[in-house]
Amino acid sequence: MATDYDSPRKTDDDLSEDSLQELQARRTDKSSGSIDIDETDLAESLELPGADLSNEELSLRVIPRQADEFTCARCFLVHHRSQLAVERNGQQICRECAA
Repeated sequence: MATDYDSPRKTDDDLSEDSLQELQARRTDKSSGSIDIDETDLAESLELPGADLSNEELSLRVIPRQADEFTCARCFLVHHRSQLAVERNGQQICRECAA
């Protein structure tokens, strides 16, 4: 919720003067703005991409592991040497897997 810091602030006396009816009216006003969304209508209007990708060719450049990188023995991701947490029996483990 956005706060307007330039608006006048209520004192403790002003806050205690709010009646129960005013507070309940404010609460109902806020909830009246919500819209009920039917999940089935939402699902029907959703368009998923086609699953047939047989005619597509993916081309990307694969860069070999650099000298300052290692492959984690647990998650098998390539990390920079600064992410090395521990090396046990020749197996290198990254910080995320060691945590």
